[in-house]
Amino acid sequence: MCNGSNKENSECLAEILETILSLQQARNESCDDNTCSRPFLGPSNNIVCFNTRPLNLYSCCNNVLWRIPFTLNGTSSTSTVFRIENLDDECATFRVLANNPDTTSMFPYVATEDFFTIRLSCIGALKCLGDTNVTGV
Repeated sequence: MCNGSNKENSECLAEILETILSLQQARNESCDDNTCSRPFLGPSNNIVCFNTRPLNLYSCCNNVLWRIPFTLNGTSSTSTVFRIENLDDECATFRVLANNPDTTSMFPYVATEDFFTIRLSCIGALKCLGDTNVTGV
């Protein structure tokens, strides 16, 4: 746990994560909407709507980039890239994303079946990466 109160930071992170979660859940909207208020992530290319805003998370105590283990296709590794899946009170659940093994794909990440839940007060900072499409989410 971090030194001192982290309530203000937690509230700020909750607002940001709620916005990202809402955008991800609105991914089924029409990809034809090319207005500023379009309810989905990424560019509108009429081929695919992006469904994920990948994140890096940093520890509240020392700003170290979080690394979480995962297993994909029988291979274990760690990742620093995550997708918000649920936000509940003071906690958030994230899915671990792995680098896409298909180097010819235009999408950099694939979904794993590894999840973790963390108290928002344990997150010191987050970094949003470029919107993308992740299959299996």
